[in-house]
Amino acid sequence: MKSPTEQYNLSSYGKLGVLAEDFLTYLEIERGRSLKTIRNYGFYLKRFFDFLQKAKINPKDITLQKIKAFRLSLNRSETGRRGGTMKKNTQNYHLIALRAFLKYLAKNDIEALAPEKIELAKVAERQVDFIEGDDLERLLEAPIKTKNPDLIKLRDKAILELFFSTGLRVSELTSLERNTINLKKDEFTIRGKGDKLRTVFLTPKAKKHIKDYLDKRNDVDPALFVRHDRAKAKTELKDTKATSPITPRSIERMIKKYALAAGITKNVTPHTLRHSFATDLLQNGADIRSVQAMLGHASITTTQVYTHVTNKHLRDIHHKFHSKKKG
Repeated sequence: MKSPTEQYNLSSYGKLGVLAEDFLTYLEIERGRSLKTIRNYGFYLKRFFDFLQKAKINPKDITLQKIKAFRLSLNRSETGRRGGTMKKNTQNYHLIALRAFLKYLAKNDIEALAPEKIELAKVAERQVDFIEGDDLERLLEAPIKTKNPDLIKLRDKAILELFFSTGLRVSELTSLERNTINLKKDEFTIRGKGDKLRTVFLTPKAKKHIKDYLDKRNDVDPALFVRHDRAKAKTELKDTKATSPITPRSIERMIKKYALAAGITKNVTPHTLRHSFATDLLQNGADIRSVQAMLGHASITTTQVYTHVTNKHLRDIHHKFHSKKKG
C-alpha cells in the first residue's frame, strides 16, 4: 500500500507541496497519528492545492481570500448519488487540515497565513443514537437465540457484552489480543485514539462470556476475537481453526444483523453501543469527567454531547413544576 506522500504526490505542487509532505511525515513520526488520519489530511490538502490551480505554489499563496473562495466551492459542491451538497462537518475536515498545516508552518518559522484566521463552519448539534431498556436486553441476548454454531454464538455474545461493558471503539476492540485481558481482574489498559492509554472495566457478565468463548477456542491466534469457519464450527467445535482476527466491518454487519433479529428498527452500529454505554453511566449518576476518561475523549466538549439526553435534574424539575394547577 502506498504511503500518503506517495499516494498524493504533493511535492509536484512546488515548495508548498514539499512542505505538505514534510507535514504529513511529521504527523506520523512526531505526533503518532494513524495512517488513516494522515491520508485524510493529504487528501484535503491536495484538494485545496488543486483549487488554487497553480502548477507551483508557495506558502504566501495561501491567503484569506483564497480560503474563503475554497470554502464557497466546498459549500456548493455536489456529493453523493442524490446530488446533495457537502455536509458542514465534512467541509470543516478540510479546514482543520489546513489549520494544522499552517500551525506546522508557523512552528517552523515559515511565513504564511495565521492559522487562527480560519474559522470553522457552524454545524448542527450532533444527534446521539443509543438504545436502552428492553431493546438493549434483546440485542445482548440475540446471539444465543440464533442457529449459529455454538462457537460463533459464544464469540458474538462476548463481543456485545464487551462493547457495553467498556464503551470501546470498534477499532479498539478488534485490536485486542488474548494477553491484553487478565480475566482475574476487572480492568485492563487499552491504547486508543491518538495513541493514548486508558483503563476500561469489565462487568462480571463480560468476563464470563469472554472466558466461555476462549475456553472453547483451540487455535493459537493471539487475537481475542477471530473469524471462524462456519462449517467446521458446526461439526468440530474443539478443532475449529481461526483464519484471522475479526474485522471492524464484520462486527458492523454482525451487530446490524442482531439488531434486526431483536426487532430494533433504528440503525444500530458499534458506536451505538458506545453511546449506550456512556448514556447508561450518566443516567445512573456518573459525573461527566469520569465518563470522558472512560471513553478516551481528549476534550470534555466531545463528551458533553450526551448531557442533553441524560440530564436527570432538568427532567425532575419539569416533573415537579410543569402544569401544576393551583387550588
